[in-house]
This record gives sequence, structure tokens and C-alpha cells, in this order.
Amino acid sequence: MQHPVQSPSGRPQLRVASDVGGTFTDLVFCEIDPTTGAATSIRTVKSDTTPPDFEVGVLNAMAKGQVAAQDMAFFAHGSTVVINAVTERKGVKTGLITTKGFRDVLEIARGNRPDLFNFNFRKPKPFVERHLRLEIPERTNHKGEITLEADLSGLPAILDHFRAEGVRAVAIAFLHAYANPLNEACVAAEVRRLWPEVSVLASHEISREWREYERTSTVVLSAYVHPIAETYIENLERKLAEAGSPVRPYMMQSNGGIATVEAAKRNPIAMVESGPASGIFAAAFLGRMIGAPNLIVLDVGGTTAKCALIEQGEVKVTTEYYVERDRKTPGYPIQTPVSEIVEIGNGGGSIAWADAGGKLHVGPQSAGASPGPAAYGRGGEKPTTTDANLVLGRIDPSSFVGGELEPDWAAVDRAFSPLGAELGLSRAELARGIVRIANANMVNALRLVSTNKGYDPRDFVLMAFGGGGGMHAVALAEDLRVPRVIVPVNSSVFSSWGMLLTDLRRDYIQTRLLPLTADQAPGLRAAFDDLRRQALADFGDDAAGGVGFEHFVDLRYQGQEHTVKVPVPTADDGTIDVPALIARFHAAHEKRFTYRLDNPVQLVTFHAIATVAVPKPALPKRAVTGAGIEAARLPSREVDFDRHGVHLAAIYDGSRLEPGMTLAGPAVVQEPSVTLVISPGHVLTVDEYGDYVIDLSFERD
Repeated sequence: MQHPVQSPSGRPQLRVASDVGGTFTDLVFCEIDPTTGAATSIRTVKSDTTPPDFEVGVLNAMAKGQVAAQDMAFFAHGSTVVINAVTERKGVKTGLITTKGFRDVLEIARGNRPDLFNFNFRKPKPFVERHLRLEIPERTNHKGEITLEADLSGLPAILDHFRAEGVRAVAIAFLHAYANPLNEACVAAEVRRLWPEVSVLASHEISREWREYERTSTVVLSAYVHPIAETYIENLERKLAEAGSPVRPYMMQSNGGIATVEAAKRNPIAMVESGPASGIFAAAFLGRMIGAPNLIVLDVGGTTAKCALIEQGEVKVTTEYYVERDRKTPGYPIQTPVSEIVEIGNGGGSIAWADAGGKLHVGPQSAGASPGPAAYGRGGEKPTTTDANLVLGRIDPSSFVGGELEPDWAAVDRAFSPLGAELGLSRAELARGIVRIANANMVNALRLVSTNKGYDPRDFVLMAFGGGGGMHAVALAEDLRVPRVIVPVNSSVFSSWGMLLTDLRRDYIQTRLLPLTADQAPGLRAAFDDLRRQALADFGDDAAGGVGFEHFVDLRYQGQEHTVKVPVPTADDGTIDVPALIARFHAAHEKRFTYRLDNPVQLVTFHAIATVAVPKPALPKRAVTGAGIEAARLPSREVDFDRHGVHLAAIYDGSRLEPGMTLAGPAVVQEPSVTLVISPGHVLTVDEYGDYVIDLSFERD
């Protein structure tokens, strides 16, 4: 771990985290007391994202916040580079080497329909064209026994073909390599020897989990983005070093932990949802602090909205993750540990449009950082959610974009007029429709992580953050009948703050089919011991401070196809209580699927989580001066609260609200980068940390 004793400049050390989003690059930093190691302050900065040179936006944010690189004792970074490269098809030309007879695994894919009644759906187009999917004779059976060693004689001709076609990355995926990777490793080593310049990734280096199509898709996507991610990480690392940083950056992973730059470059697809994951883990951390362990989490950014469910303070992590999955396409599977997130193309920059039938839609297209919403005055020509909230009076024109911009009302009129004329709506009616549809899209996403998985939203608290979280949270809670909403302090940069709270983390997953019976306890313990030894070796010097472990298994009833992940009950001496594990599975299965069976239970996959703790800044309590709430009042203005009508709303400066203060809607609380809309009848209280807690006034049925 990197812990300089003191800043070379003599100034306080800084712990810094940055998150590159689709519209803004967020930066959070706190000073560290050199004597106690405690955080003395937390400050935040937002700057424009700068594609394609995203690292420039990070340095711009550091300059804006007057963060001196030489004072940094820790730097964590999350980015949309990987997911953008996939969704925008900006990766590199990739070749696939696979087992003879299996070149069409990507094409065959799965027959799973995203919509049960949609028989016209189309499987997604493979990222590797068929002429770049080539084969080698080799075979490993399902037991991990090599029945045919890899024949390397045809490899030079394969690589010559790849060179001629402009391939820049090679993915290798062999049948049953999760059980025994020897053939795959042999071919990967030979490719690296024959062609040192090309990026090479083998499936066992990314995933040791079964399912041939999913594992092949994962290594292909990781290879596809590998040169892009590697260049980006190296550029960021180099520019921070040139600026005087004494520490190397850590990269945020989709599993909610951070990794060294070396580990991130070896497996870039693990960063596919790095930013959203840190926000979710930050929500879990804060929820445990304030006594709200059961949360539905909503992160509304400039381009997308992400949501997840946290139960008893624990974030659910899965390897069943898909890119570009929606009601029309099954998407592309990525078999890497990812926080269970549902993501939709609805954010502040989402564009409103009408289809051929005259139906209004919002997103998934986004105005992004450039040109941005029409009100930015940078060339945006289509109405967005941000523009709609501005038209409805929810956003204060005098503090638009933190007071750094004046809204370009002429551009807003030009953006709204064509669509309004097409639909026969006034500007206000169109704006209200845009917000209503955006809310409906987000409610549907929130239901996917709650009611669709057997959870009652009324038993949870909705925690909303991101630049647009506070704008929509109360209306969404009304639709879901959630009794309480929390908008955390520094909510617009909450994901960046979460990176200061994460630990070094590695997930070790190994498929091994076993009947789960009491006599298997020693074998289960031995399997986890193997994973622990691998983790200790991988962490190397970083393990000096101690490695923590959590153990899970994926279980199913004999004869079933899919599994349920269950924590493993382990005694202090390492003994595994198999009967208790089976009981946990029955309960988890019933909660997820509403029934349990008497069938034998089968173990499918071992999952060990290894973490190295990183020092975390404490969240400071907000100062209390004794001022009255009237000191925070701003001039009232008319605000459209949609179903609640237009009201003369009380407006409050959030920076002047203190713990213990309460206020009632209709009201708006505004900060430089956050706006919280409180509908009539609901009450807001400020807690000791400065979080906004809104209690909704309806009764539970």
C-alpha cells in the first residue's frame, strides 16, 4: 500500500478520488491530519468531462480545486472509458482463437428472449466477425482432464491472418478452460512469443466460471477494450506523475473494490461499472452509519440512471451482468463480479423525442458533456430532462450549473418549439411530460431491483444521489410508496466519495460441481483454502497489512439451471457447517422464487472475496451555529410539482441548513450542484452529517 509519511511540500496530505462520468468529472478530496491520520475536511469539485482524453478532465478538476499532485497520499479513480468503448464500438479489432468446432459460440449465443412474448428479437451481433474467429485442435473435458493437447502447428498462419486483417487484440477461449487452463495458457504464451506487440487475453485469466458462451463473450469484450483501457490508465498515471504525484493511482472496479493499475490493465472489463459501484458501496456505508441498512439506491447522472438494492447493509454482487440488455435485445454477457445494478439511459442530458406514432420518449440518447442540454448554450438542439426541470422552475436560473452559466433561454425555446408543435403541447406541458416520462422510466428500473425480486419497496429507504437524484427522488418514492428518502451530503459527487471508502478487493470464483452433503465439508474447506493461497500470492506486498476473506457459494436444486448465491457459515477454526448452509439456501431460494423443494442441493461455484483494508476518512458532522431556518431562506418562486400542481415554493440555500432544522413542502433546497424538490405535504429534516431526510406523508396500506 502507498502511504507517504508526509507531503513533500510540507502541506497536509490529501486523499483524492475522481469519477469520470458521461457529462461531468467529479473530484472529492480530504486533508489528512499528519499526526492522527484523520480527515480534517472534505471538499468537492465538478468539471466537464473531456472525451476522448478523459484524463485531461481529471487534471482540470484538480486545478479547479487547487489540488496539488505532490500533496496526494492516495488517489482512486473510476471511469466510463471501458463501458463507453463497448457501447460506442470504439474498441480495437479483435481476433478469437478457440477450440476446433467452436468458432460459432458467439454467433449461436443463447436463445433467451428478453421479452417472453417477443419472437422477433434478434441476437446481438458478435464483436468478432466470423473470419476472425479461428480454431486450434485441442480438448479438455468437463472434469478438467486434457484429452488432446493444443496443436500449435497452425498458430503462425492464424497470427499472419490476424496481422493482415489489422487485428490489435487476441482473445483465447477453449472448452472447459475454467476447469483446467493448461491448453489455453500454452497457446497464450506462444502467441505472446510470436507476436509480442499484440494484446493477448485468455479466458482463464478473466473468468474461472463455466458457461462457454458467457466466458467467451467476456474475454472477447475484455480484449476488445484492452488496448484502449491500457493506454488510458498509462496516460493518467504518467500525467499524474508529471504533475508531481508521489503515489500511483488505484482503479475502481465493478465489484466495489479498488485495484492496482497493473491488475486493472490485466483485466480491464472488471472496470465496466466502476463509477456506479462506488456510489452503491458508499450508500451501504452511509446507511450503516445512520441506521438505514435496507436501501433502494438511485444514482442519476448526466447520461444514465443506475439503481440497486442493499439489504442489511450488504451490496449484492453477481457475475450475471449484461451490456446493452433491454426489452428488445438480450445484450452481451460479461462474466465478471459486478454490483447488481440496473442501468437505464435516463439522466439530466437525456434527449426527449417523439416516435412515428406521436408518442413522447426520453432517452436513451444523451446530449452528454458536449454540446450538453440546450440551456448550456453550447449548441444543444434537442430538449433534455435538465432543460425540462429548468422550464418548470425546479432549477434556479440564477444558480444554473453552480452559478457558472446563465441559461440560454433562446436555445431552450428553439429546442422545445419543434417537438412541442409536433405533439401539440405548450413548452410547459412538454416539459411536464418529459419529467413525467423520465420518472416513469426510473420507477420501472427501481422495480426491477425490488418488487421483481421479491422485495417490498415500503420496507426500504430510497437513497438518491448524483447530480439529478434529488430532483426526482421524492416523486419516485411517491410512486413506489417508499416512506423515506435520503439525499446524502455531497450527493452530486457521492460516487467519488465512495472511492475513498473502498478497500483493495479481488474476487476468486471457481466452478466445481459437487453434491452438497455433510461429508463434503472437508472438501469445501480445502477448495476455499486454495483460493485463499492464490489471493495471498496475488496481493503480494499489499497483503502485509492483513487480508480479510468472505466465502460464498452458488447453489441450486439438483436438476435446476441457475443458482442462488449464499454466504458460507464458517466456524472460527475454518469448519464449514453444511446443514446450516443448506438451510440458508432453502430460505434464499424461497425469498427469490417464492418456493422451496425437497430436492438434493448441488454446489456449482465457489466464490471467495479477498480484501485489504484501506484507511478511510470519517464523515465529519455538520457544524451547528444556532441560526434559525429563516437564515437559509431565499426568495420564493413558482415551481411546477407535476401531479401536485404549480405552487409558490419556499426556496432554501442548502449550504446554510444545519442539523435539526426541518421544513415542509412545497419547497426546493438548492446547492451549487444539487437541487432537491420536495412536494407538498412532505417534511425534510437535516441530520447530524448534513444529509437531507424526507419523510413522506402517506400511510402504508
